This record gives sequence, C-alpha cells and structure tokens, in this order.
Amino acid sequence: MSKDLQDKVAIVTGGTSGIGRDTAVLFARHGAKVVIAGRRETEGTETLDLVRAAGADGLFVKTDVSQSADVRALVEKTVAKFGRVDVAFNNAGVEGAWVPITEQTEEDWDQTIDINLKGVWLCLKYELQQMLKQGTGGAIVNMASIAGLMGSAGASTYCASKHGVMALTKSAALETARTGIRVNVVCPAVIETPMGERLFGAPDMKQWAISMHPIGRFGMPMEIAEAVLWMCSDRASFMTGQSIVLDGGFLAGPNPPA
Repeated sequence: MSKDLQDKVAIVTGGTSGIGRDTAVLFARHGAKVVIAGRRETEGTETLDLVRAAGADGLFVKTDVSQSADVRALVEKTVAKFGRVDVAFNNAGVEGAWVPITEQTEEDWDQTIDINLKGVWLCLKYELQQMLKQGTGGAIVNMASIAGLMGSAGASTYCASKHGVMALTKSAALETARTGIRVNVVCPAVIETPMGERLFGAPDMKQWAISMHPIGRFGMPMEIAEAVLWMCSDRASFMTGQSIVLDGGFLAGPNPPA
C-alpha cells in the first residue's frame, strides 16, 4: 500500500469518534504521526490506541476548539512532540439544537457558532502560523457539511456555522496560495456517526432521512476519511479553496422513485 502521508505530522480535531477517529486511523496507516484533539479524554485515548495499532506514533491532547488557549496549546504540544505540523483536519463540531429560529436560544447559538465556526477559525490561525513559520507548505481540510451549501428549516444555526466554514476556507486558501499551503473543505450529508444517530436515529426520522439520499443509505465515516486523505496528500496538489461533496446524491435533486 502506498503511504500518502509518510513521515508527515497531522492534527485531527474531533478525533474521539466518527469521521475524526476513522480519519486519524487512516492517516496513521498512510505513514503519518497523528495528534488527536478532543474534549473527551477516554475516547481520545481509545483513538490513540487505534493509531498506534495501525503502526504510527501519536498523541492525544485534550482540547476545546472554541478556546484560543487550548488550540494554541494543541499546536505547541504537537510541535514539541514531533517538531512540525504538515497536515490538519479541522473536524470538531456539534449539531446544536435543531429548532425554528423563533425558538432558538442565544446560548445554543453561541455554543454552536463557537465550536463549529470560531473553532475552525482558531485552528486555521494557529496551524497556519506554524506552517508559515516552517516554510515548507502544508495541507488543511475543514469539516463543513451539505448544510454549508443549502438552508434547512429548523437548522438555521448549524447551517450558518457551516456556511461560515465554507467562506473561511476560501479566504484562507487565497491568503496562502503562494506559500505551498492548501486549504480545502469536505461537505458530507448524513453519516453513520454518533451525531447522525442523535439527529436521525428514531425509526421514522431515519426512514425519512435515508429517503433524501438517492443512493439509498447514509454514508460511512471511512468514506469521508478516504476523501480527506486524498485532499491532504500530494495527489491533490492543484486543489485549494475548493470543496468535495459526499452526499449520496442528496444535492443532485429529489430522490427518484424506487
């Protein structure tokens, strides 16, 4: 098997479960040293064990991406352990409360925006500072969603946060295009993760949500991880400021009759 990230140092936020965990393990299989960031220490340590079982060195750093000091420390600890940062997957996020705007609380708005949008901004800030200091380029992928490309009644805060991630990605890519640093974004539909289960786990809701995916199922975390790996590898060397949509046909139009 080719090792797309051989000897690279990668940060994965939200690496305690789901897409983040699968991506961390896939990065490890492809030769990277992987730093896992997340708020849940037990789950983060479990991911670290999986990274080591895949044959790679790694580190878990307890991190709240909405806090500047935490994100700065994440990058500093990565550099202290491995000497550099080459790759980052800014994946940490929450769904927030899916209710009409008229019922939305300011507290939930603040939390969702702080983690999903401010968190990506803070990660970009400190990752880019380090990559620019190194002067050897790098690759960053941010986690958005198809909710960054469309509206959704009852999910206004989540959609707003993900639209913001799309704009941040494009702006960061333009700022760094001549430096060898590439910044892109991945936009999944519903994926079989704990977040997906919380939102669409009830039988009626799951049936409805699957019906919105013409391919007839939800995505799997590893399907997203494979795309992120490619975007972070030299095989995507001409790609920056762009998005990859992995949605089972969701955005193509209404699901055809069975």
